[in-house]
Amino acid sequence: MTNPNGVTILIPAYNPDEQLIKLIRDIVKEGFKQILVVNDGSKQECDSIFNKIKEWKECTLLEHQVNKGKGQALKTAFSHFLSTSPNAVGLVTLDADGQHAVEDMKKVATRLCERPESLVLGVRNFSADDIPFRSKFGNVLTKNIARFACGMQISDTQTGLRGIPAHFIEKLIHVAGQRYEFEMNMLMECKPNNIEIEEVEIQTIYLEENKSSHFKPIRDSIKIYATFLKFALSSVLSFGLDILLFALFVMMLNGVFVESYIILATVLSRVLSSLFNFTVNRKVVFKSTSSYAMVKYFSLSIAQMLASAGGVYLIFELVGFGEVGIKIVVDGLLFLASYVIQKEWVFKKKYQVRAGQ
Repeated sequence: MTNPNGVTILIPAYNPDEQLIKLIRDIVKEGFKQILVVNDGSKQECDSIFNKIKEWKECTLLEHQVNKGKGQALKTAFSHFLSTSPNAVGLVTLDADGQHAVEDMKKVATRLCERPESLVLGVRNFSADDIPFRSKFGNVLTKNIARFACGMQISDTQTGLRGIPAHFIEKLIHVAGQRYEFEMNMLMECKPNNIEIEEVEIQTIYLEENKSSHFKPIRDSIKIYATFLKFALSSVLSFGLDILLFALFVMMLNGVFVESYIILATVLSRVLSSLFNFTVNRKVVFKSTSSYAMVKYFSLSIAQMLASAGGVYLIFELVGFGEVGIKIVVDGLLFLASYVIQKEWVFKKKYQVRAGQ
């Protein structure tokens, strides 16, 4: 059974309607005594709703004077939670628009109490025919990128119904993102911090084709994947520079070093493009300041360089032509491996959160 006193309910709200009042009334009926509501700069027409919320002794209303985004609303509540609930199990977040059933919220809260070291996600079934297209498309996109980028098998990366353990919340305050991208960044923080992800299946509820959602698929998806997109752009630029330098060195060295010009061209082009790539990744993509990142990065570069040179050389010996084309194929495969290694090793976060700490 869930201990309502051990779990705080968190609801970020932006321009809510009467669904929020009904939601809180149902939560109070279930015995939950700590409910945080964040008014994220809603319009004045919503004042009557927030005034009703203030009347509940179980509710604490936090307010932003202007809209700062869902991520910042969550962080504001996180700070309040840490300062007022030192012995709580954690927080359960849910949306203000009535698309999360209270019975599902209880399921997530129960699992959080059972597994207080894990992040609990209330996951929806997107296979049904009545799911709005933008929701189905967004989930397919995000979960596949999460699988590739982070090695995480997550059924629903966009769910707002989450059970967050107390020991993880202090780290999340410092995670980048003020709007919807913060929820994706939260998931990406789990693996480097040894936080397991638990999934609880919930109902899939969309009111009026999800018209109440403030999520903008194109704009917010770009923000969600900002780090990945910057890494991809950095890699593409470095890859292009590497290919151009390789072609240049092949022309310069062919005939001078008859047996080894391919290997020499690969080494020279990789050294120069790697210097460019490391600088961009360190300062722009991952914003790392660790001196060990350089050692790890160039250890990886050497391994990639040897794999590239050896692969291109062996394939060229077999086919006898097309050095540049061969290199494009070989380095394209090495790029996929490089992203995972840089994410999980080279630029890995310094801190670690372990269960019970």
